[in-house]
Amino acid sequence: MIDFFRYNWQVRDEWFEWCRQLTPEQLSEQRTGGQGSILFTLFHIIDVEYSWIRAVKGEEDIKEDFADYDTVEKVRALSDRWRREIEDFLTSYSDFSSKDEVYAPWLNMKFPAKEVFPHIISHEIHHAGQLSVWARELNLKPVSANFIGRGFKQT
Repeated sequence: MIDFFRYNWQVRDEWFEWCRQLTPEQLSEQRTGGQGSILFTLFHIIDVEYSWIRAVKGEEDIKEDFADYDTVEKVRALSDRWRREIEDFLTSYSDFSSKDEVYAPWLNMKFPAKEVFPHIISHEIHHAGQLSVWARELNLKPVSANFIGRGFKQT
């Protein structure tokens, strides 16, 4: 499971690098679909991942204000900070098939932990697809979504 998180993080970092070719206006321009803008979509991906991991850990959700993350550099710094905590947790977590329930306060619902991890992974992949559509609309080559060739070994 951890390799799929690492795959998402690698692709996310490539999107951050990809964003360097855009102007601040292009990053914040409201677009059709997704979360509305490239920058907010990246922020949203990070926020959702962290919220779910904190829910699995039984910790309170932390809500960051997007207004405080108005540049790619700031969003990337948030990603890096939270990623270290998430990776530490995931490398010590052993029961990805747990039937234990995870409470998501933003939905006021409980879900089996074994469904939460694939949800987190697929959520980011879904939004990376939206970023790819927007890249093509800008006549730019999107980041590759290929898992193959990235050096991950499944065990």
